[in-house]
Amino acid sequence: MADLIRRALTRQRFQRNKIIVEEADDTVVYLVKFGIGMTACLTALEIANLAILGKWNSEVFTSITALSGIVLGVFVGRKK
Repeated sequence: MADLIRRALTRQRFQRNKIIVEEADDTVVYLVKFGIGMTACLTALEIANLAILGKWNSEVFTSITALSGIVLGVFVGRKK
């Protein structure tokens, strides 16, 4: 999975008939992996909340939405 994330965050650009490849920093890769992991954990928490209590928890959903937005923002910001 780390190679997939690193490859997705790697930037390639052309300059005078050369391909310049800029690898992503380890810090960015770790932060994206952490964000994806936390989104998965919060999704599991929301599913458990629905299954056990039978209620929707808007605070957990807000956290899921925020983390998803941050991870997508890193991907979009890194590609430009």
